[in-house]
Amino acid sequence: MGNVVQCCHFLSDYFKRGDAFAPPAAERSPLLSSDDETRSISPSLHDDAEDDMLTLSTDLNNPALEPEHFLFPDLILSSNLGSEAAVVEPMVCLLVSEEEEGRRGNTVHGRGLYSEVQTQTENETHLFQSGKLQTQVEVETQTERLLESPKVQEKGEDTEMNVDILVHSLEEHKEMTTLSEDDFRAIQLPLERDLQAQPDKQSSRIIETQEEGLSLQIQHNMMELLMEQSADSVVEKGNVEVMDDSEETSGKPDCSDDKIVTYIDSESVKYSLPIEETLETLGFHDQMEECLLSKDGKSVESLAQTRCEDHVLPLVMDLDTALVHAESLSETDQMTLFLVDKMFLETPLIKAPLPQTEEEQCDETKEQSIDEIVELREMTFTVKIQPLGADIFEIQVSGQMLVAELHQVLMDHEHTCHRTCFSLQLGGAVLDSLTELRSVPGLQQGEAVKVVDGPYTVRDARLHLRHVRNLLKSLDQSEAYNGQKGCSVSFVKFITQKDNDVDIGGRGRFCLPPDYVLPGCKDRPLAPLLPDRTYLKPLQCLRVLSLSSWNPPPGNRKMHGDLLYLTILTMEDRELNVTASTRGFYINQSTAFNFNPKPAAPTILCHSLVELLSQVSPAFRKNFTTLQKKRVELHPYERIPTLFQTYSWTAPSADHTLDGVRAEETHSSHTGHDDLTAGQSRDWNEELQGSRELPRATLQERILREKSIFKTSADFTAAATRGAESVVDGNAVPLNPGEAPHLQMFIWNNMFISLGFDVSEHYRPLGGDAAAHAAALQDLRGAEAYASLDIKGLHTLGTAVIDYRGVRVIAQSIVPGLLEKTQEQPLVYGSNDYGKTVYTHPRFVELLDQTCGPLRLQRHCVLDHADHTVQLCSGVETKGIFGNDGRAYILDLLRAFPPDLNFQMISEHKHDGVIPKVCGRYGYPRQCRHRLASHRPELVGAFVQHRYNIYVEAVSKERTEMKTCEKQREKDPANLTENNDSGPDVEDVHLEARRAVGSASESGFDIRFNPDVCSPDVSFPPECAEEIQNQRQLLWDVAAFLLSHQIPALLADCLAHPTVVMDGATLTSELHRHGINVRYLGTVLEQLDSMEECVRLSHVKRICVSEAIVRSAKHTFRNYLQDVDPAALSAAVSHFLNCFLSSSPCLVPGGRAEEVVTKRRSRRRRGRVSGSVWAKLTPSDLWTRIQKESQEYYSYHIENASVIEKHRLQKVSLLRAICLQTGIQMLLKEYVFESRHRPAFVEEDVINMFPVVKHLNPTSSDASRLVQDAQRAVQRGLLTEGYDLISQAITLFTSVCGVLREDVCSCLRLQGRLGYILGQYTEAIHLQEKTVITSERIQGVDHPQTIQDYTYLALYCFAGGEHAASLQLLYRARYLSLLVYGEDHPQVTLLDSMLGSVLHGLMEYELSHKFLENALSLAAKHYGASSLKHAHSHHLLATLLESKGDFRSALQHEKEAYSIYQSQVGEDHERTKESKNYLTTLTQQAVTLQKALQQIYCETPSACITPPRLSVPDRATILQQLNLTCGIVLIPLSAKEVTDLRAKIKKEETD
Repeated sequence: MGNVVQCCHFLSDYFKRGDAFAPPAAERSPLLSSDDETRSISPSLHDDAEDDMLTLSTDLNNPALEPEHFLFPDLILSSNLGSEAAVVEPMVCLLVSEEEEGRRGNTVHGRGLYSEVQTQTENETHLFQSGKLQTQVEVETQTERLLESPKVQEKGEDTEMNVDILVHSLEEHKEMTTLSEDDFRAIQLPLERDLQAQPDKQSSRIIETQEEGLSLQIQHNMMELLMEQSADSVVEKGNVEVMDDSEETSGKPDCSDDKIVTYIDSESVKYSLPIEETLETLGFHDQMEECLLSKDGKSVESLAQTRCEDHVLPLVMDLDTALVHAESLSETDQMTLFLVDKMFLETPLIKAPLPQTEEEQCDETKEQSIDEIVELREMTFTVKIQPLGADIFEIQVSGQMLVAELHQVLMDHEHTCHRTCFSLQLGGAVLDSLTELRSVPGLQQGEAVKVVDGPYTVRDARLHLRHVRNLLKSLDQSEAYNGQKGCSVSFVKFITQKDNDVDIGGRGRFCLPPDYVLPGCKDRPLAPLLPDRTYLKPLQCLRVLSLSSWNPPPGNRKMHGDLLYLTILTMEDRELNVTASTRGFYINQSTAFNFNPKPAAPTILCHSLVELLSQVSPAFRKNFTTLQKKRVELHPYERIPTLFQTYSWTAPSADHTLDGVRAEETHSSHTGHDDLTAGQSRDWNEELQGSRELPRATLQERILREKSIFKTSADFTAAATRGAESVVDGNAVPLNPGEAPHLQMFIWNNMFISLGFDVSEHYRPLGGDAAAHAAALQDLRGAEAYASLDIKGLHTLGTAVIDYRGVRVIAQSIVPGLLEKTQEQPLVYGSNDYGKTVYTHPRFVELLDQTCGPLRLQRHCVLDHADHTVQLCSGVETKGIFGNDGRAYILDLLRAFPPDLNFQMISEHKHDGVIPKVCGRYGYPRQCRHRLASHRPELVGAFVQHRYNIYVEAVSKERTEMKTCEKQREKDPANLTENNDSGPDVEDVHLEARRAVGSASESGFDIRFNPDVCSPDVSFPPECAEEIQNQRQLLWDVAAFLLSHQIPALLADCLAHPTVVMDGATLTSELHRHGINVRYLGTVLEQLDSMEECVRLSHVKRICVSEAIVRSAKHTFRNYLQDVDPAALSAAVSHFLNCFLSSSPCLVPGGRAEEVVTKRRSRRRRGRVSGSVWAKLTPSDLWTRIQKESQEYYSYHIENASVIEKHRLQKVSLLRAICLQTGIQMLLKEYVFESRHRPAFVEEDVINMFPVVKHLNPTSSDASRLVQDAQRAVQRGLLTEGYDLISQAITLFTSVCGVLREDVCSCLRLQGRLGYILGQYTEAIHLQEKTVITSERIQGVDHPQTIQDYTYLALYCFAGGEHAASLQLLYRARYLSLLVYGEDHPQVTLLDSMLGSVLHGLMEYELSHKFLENALSLAAKHYGASSLKHAHSHHLLATLLESKGDFRSALQHEKEAYSIYQSQVGEDHERTKESKNYLTTLTQQAVTLQKALQQIYCETPSACITPPRLSVPDRATILQQLNLTCGIVLIPLSAKEVTDLRAKIKKEETD
């Protein structure tokens, strides 16, 4: 095993030379002990067993630390000497150099401290005889960077030896902590003896991973050399071959599908990274034990201030710089290779709109933008705020902040929150509200801005009244559960702050989990989902606050300045009538029946209503002060409203309180006007188009433009949602009241609203109502695609699609003049009858031609109604219209993407081309309900990349043959003239290759699709017949590609665990990421069942089946609600859910809970209900409809309700899924699904129905590009640069769309993980806390992404020493996991392993045993009983049982681990040897225990009997295990290898 084991032997001997081990008087975890107590506890493992207790930087010999044992994803470590080493995703690497050996104690960090590891993933590799590693490989990203690590010295503590590397940033110097001289010598001496006895052995680790069934070949000129350098220390055993469809490569990397290969060229690393695959990042540095093991208990912050002054090199270097520094270092110096699992740093990709300028201009603009962003971030300063009658306070502002934004900040500030009508003055001059602060003359650092009260208007008075009401309701969660005003809930602060007490014995109550979290518990309670935060219960400051019935003021009072009259009832039951005047608020003499507007005595005039009430009501003053203190204590992210409303599928019961202000707001909302804008309807189209036409030359102009676009789009979506509710509720007047309700159209708040039904049989050729329903989403996707291209002069409409109460509502902005043009034809481009009559226009052709390249659409010719040839650059359904404003608008963007030939409307359609065999094998083409089935843009991109790889491979092969022939002709000059023209030239080779892959251009590779080739009413010119035939065949190729490549790639990802499917939303996201529509669910399940390892994907199958059931039930539910009377809506919904999920055979429609009604009334009600159509639905009828819908739509056969038991589906998970997809909100209570005597749901359980909204998502293009640059920088090892770029991206995102956005959340998530890797634990916790709050508020408290964010926050909290918070977060994550997808899931394996490790460290052995046992069983199921992860779980249990003293059980588990290692990697493998040594240690301890027991039983006096010593894990060890579970590992390389690498590179260059 190299020198690591020997060093550990000596270290163990050193530990043992102290006093005899004696257990402490009271067993206590080192995590809860003081530093002195922790140092008094010695490790108990003997010899090799102590390797398990070493730190991350020294212990790579513990099987628990091997990357192949990571829970996510599978990793392969290869140690073949002569092999072509490969590094594939999801692992990426980073090189870090250590200080020269003489500066850290000569032999402490010698090369021998690390040993070679040979492992392999059981299902992805096999042994073969040739001794040559052959692998076809492919890369998304693979970079290697050289870093310099600081001088590191050993700590002489009894717990562990710290040899960690401290990495901070490019600019910072190295930081370190030192030991006392005595401690250092105590460890140094035995290590020196060992290193003198052992030859210097070099080793390296080459990591391979498998992702998406694809692979990469790394630069073998580098990694082969590293393998050669490790020849002396590697066991000659187990050459490994990575299988990839039985294909081999020799020397050259293969250009496989959808990937780009990277090479090492000359002395620098060159990267070719596709934008879509820049999610991985490199690098890890381990600073944790520097803090955890320091004797003086220094924190990370204090350690960061210690500098290494005697030897400083750049931390992050390119290859050239590293090679230069390698010359100055000795051969024994170390380069530490950090590997970070992709899953740890993966973040949703933020795509920027495609640039429209040339590449050089883009680069120049990017550099200018970065400089402007830096200036933007540095433009922050502090100003003093001087409110009237209050103390001056300071506030930090940004130069780009508008004065109006500062006004809003002050309205939320603790000292000025009660003021709304004021102006800001500087030097006596009033500041313009639309002016940026940096543009205000004289406004500098420390300047005092004066808050001056202003006169009120009616609008200002209403605003003030609403603001006061919001302050009084700031802690009330009712609006969050009702889905109003952008309010939503977050519980992370509550979770991390509860049960933090630690008792006298050192055990915390936080260690004890609730019963429903424990493994094996079948209960899935709903109450913990929304915990009751009693400390945030709102304090009642007033009993009543409403507008008075005396409003509006009469004319004579208006002349005196009266604006509004208010009625207030205080907590002292004092009724007040208040007048809101232009000067402020005062109490008048009016009563409920007597109008007397004169001021009451004594006269108190206050500019703020809060000030007035504080003077007249002591209870108000006391409660309001307490309320504001609690409000300020909330995290700012908890108080900010979201721009897009988040709805909760369940809510607790709440009392409906009297609120006159709320009633006034509701009335104004129903009238179709925005708040406080009565009579001022917004022109949505002009606002949207005007925002898009704003200048965008500079960064400031782009920020203003994108901010305006985003704000207008958000307001439009909110207004469209209210309009959809008003239309479905019957509160809007239709344009055609004489038509049937489902055919009516509306003009509401200057937007055109229609329903998802076939009006006037317009969609009859495409499929009628089914086509009309599908066209809404197709149009939205098309509008989003065209809007993202941002073509100047081309305009799309504001669009939102809302599903509410079973009706699909489409809201669009109105083209100016379109509704007035009743006589003339407004259409100038496209067709209004699907191709029978076609129009074209040069301006639209010119504009749309710019979109053909990005959208992969072919410019084509069709015949119009007069058989004339016209040119189109889009689908024929796309309509071009000139508005009265002169703008060019495009509508009905149904064909923005290629049609899907696997789904066609009529089965008897004649195919001109041959259907691919793979399509016929799976029963395609299948009949579809409409003609609008199309592919996703992700599939188009993947297919184009696949064809490009084929094209490159063909050209490369032909060019190689041409060069071979040319060399042969040169050798035979006699045949040179004769064969000069015999071979093809280069142009012919390229042309033939382009034709073979279906390129639309003969001058270059260009795959494009004709969206009209399958339209039956479109006619093409005769000369285009061959081209049309080729286009049809190309569409069939895309359809076959989806079945043969993308679906298998999805399943391979799920099998390899880089893709973790948790519920229907994540399943849909993964399907879409691979370009697969949800309608292919049946085929996905069919291919899954045909896999050999389908058992390992049982969780994926369960989720797929659940999604098919829920979506089929949703389609049925939509039709079911069409016949429901609004008064019976809750009864109908509860009856549907009972038929869907309840086990009771006796279902009474409209059942009520605990309601006392007379027999006569009950009989009358049952008579009304039983006569309704919806009440006749039975469970068998419903499941029959679900079966039919699933078979027709997804081609998947569902049995009856027994399918739930067959696939072990959780009914609470099905309830959650159906509620999220239909907008149902249920009462938060425990539902008994299995009761045979009463239904699970009653009428009162359905408390609301919310709209399900789909809308456009504009974003910041500059920020999106910064995120991509940051991802590339991190991949190159430039962690600090990536961190800074992410910070800049967050600045831009927040400037454009605010903080509560998914884009910002993704950036915070990635920045927090980078901070954790860089050792900035406090900063990582702060950032991840923001991430969790944002995720809870914009995605939901039980969203799978929220669960993962909880998990990472738990990791960071543990690293920061917050053990109570860490455990509570893990318990919360496990509860949410059980509720969402159940216990049988790989993600639960991760959580249970983390919980078991943390509880083991806290010495809660029984609890730890439960979680680790469950992790063991899940690992056996999802990874295989013979997998190395299963062996690792056995080993973890063995170490736990050893701590408990149960050596017999520990031996059994370690024997299982040993047998797996033996069968998988052989007897000579290091893991096998370590397991064998650990078995020997356990046996010795068991024998020692038995002898001690025999001596006790025999009562025979004897010499000193040494009892077996039990291991006491410390925080560093547990943190090491948590890091490894999350995918972090350390690999060393020597400086000599870098020098040899340069020599080899130069040699290849000369050759």
